[in-house]
Amino acid sequence: MKALWLVSFRPIGKSKINDFFQSIFVDSIKSLKFNITFSLTQFDEPNVQEFIREKNINNKFVNIPKKELPEGKKYSNKLMLDNALNQFIDEGDYQYLIFSTADIIVPSNLFKVLSKIKEDKFCAFIYPNTHVTNGKIQNNFWPHYGIDLIVFKISKDDAAKFKEIIKSYNQYDWGIIENFYMAAAEALNLKLFNLFKYLNVIKFDNDFEAFVEDRNWQIKAWNENQKYFLEFLKYNKLSKLYAYGSYYYLLLKILRIRDLNLNLLLSYLIFYPYNLTKKVLFKIKEIFKKS
Repeated sequence: MKALWLVSFRPIGKSKINDFFQSIFVDSIKSLKFNITFSLTQFDEPNVQEFIREKNINNKFVNIPKKELPEGKKYSNKLMLDNALNQFIDEGDYQYLIFSTADIIVPSNLFKVLSKIKEDKFCAFIYPNTHVTNGKIQNNFWPHYGIDLIVFKISKDDAAKFKEIIKSYNQYDWGIIENFYMAAAEALNLKLFNLFKYLNVIKFDNDFEAFVEDRNWQIKAWNENQKYFLEFLKYNKLSKLYAYGSYYYLLLKILRIRDLNLNLLLSYLIFYPYNLTKKVLFKIKEIFKKS
């Protein structure tokens, strides 16, 4: 079997921390001993081609100049997906289309677990991640935001349908990614599997200061992408709560009793009371500030 792995790398040589994380990511995939090709769409990021040559990565490389993006935009996950779907359909006999970020350690038993799913097609993912912050591994049940490894087992016909359903979709820079992929899985009528009780994804906190990507930049990008996402949801007759409900809706949509273990149950029990309380207190403070 073969997998096409959709990913993009940050510039190489700008941050030693991010370079190190990306190197670990590639090494974790190479250790899987599976027939994997990287679908790499870059946006003028320097030194990436040299990096993948040194790492001896089997890849399909496409560069889209930043000047072809809207003014001020750095990258587009939608364009990355477009290229990957074209490659999946036209350039190889793949069974898996995998999306991930490049700041994780991929679990060594990933394909062993995937092979045990008795479905012809599905969408599998791992939530929550285990975060590494300031060099320290956090507990693996805390409900961090982010689904950074998503696996689609699909046919070429499914991939063609995937291309059709995203005609109405655009996305640039940060945000909406996992919301989009989970909504797309529903549009494709794929069964969902959270593999958390079998697999552990180690997630590194990136060196965002090296790229001037602060929280304000993230919020602005998320709000802009939400508008594009709403068009996609309308086009595919999906709930707008994927866009408006954030993780409060998303985590309910992906919850399946069969996927639960004690840690995942604990994660859900923490997420809703903890985050809802924080949100309510924040809104109350905002009201008092304005009064």
